Amino acid sequence: RTGSAELDKLFAGGIETFAVTEVYGQYGSGKSQLAHSLAVRCQLPIDQGGADGCAVFIDTESTFRPERIRQIAEGCGMDPQEALKKVFVARAFNSDHQMLLAEKVEELAKQKAVNVKLIVVDSLTAHFRAEFVGRGTLADRQQKINKHMHTLIKVAEKLNASVFVTNQVMSKPDQMFGDPTEAIGGHIVAHNSTYRVYLRKGKKGSRVAKMVDSPCNPEGEAIFAVTEQGIKDA
Repeated sequence: RTGSAELDKLFAGGIETFAVTEVYGQYGSGKSQLAHSLAVRCQLPIDQGGADGCAVFIDTESTFRPERIRQIAEGCGMDPQEALKKVFVARAFNSDHQMLLAEKVEELAKQKAVNVKLIVVDSLTAHFRAEFVGRGTLADRQQKINKHMHTLIKVAEKLNASVFVTNQVMSKPDQMFGDPTEAIGGHIVAHNSTYRVYLRKGKKGSRVAKMVDSPCNPEGEAIFAVTEQGIKDA
């Protein structure tokens, strides 16, 4: 579970295993905060809404903050040092490195004899976007992203884990009505994601999550807050 009852309701109970949850939005919309919160909460016992496991955090933009893990762990009544030990952080320096790290998750679980229940990629498309510039490289970029996402799905299925990826948005200059932003990665990311949730800033510092795509959940919105203790109801 996420820590917010409203957000859990949007996900019909919480973040699903064997599934890819893609959360996208502009800078400051709470994507990385949600990723940190889940990395801690997946360690909780099952009867407390956790998965009694640990998390692998593939960090592509230097967004990982150990102090946030400590704060959220304290907010959940956990030992901050123990919580940190159960978050395996890997810094990805380029797209090839990012893809390799995803392939190594299963190996890490075996070597360390740990129960990996959550794989976070924050953010999914940053390196691909920086390395493949211009329309001529689009097909190659999409092919690599597709391969990367298939690897993540395969690892999640083998480990019975959840995959949680954050994504950036870009503006659509031709959009006349509605929201002028869309997630990067196009149809490839959309088709490989089980759940797609759009985050934006709400009133009085709150955040709004909108379920954009789901195999069984209705479209809807949830309002939540990012606090020092993690994700809470607003």
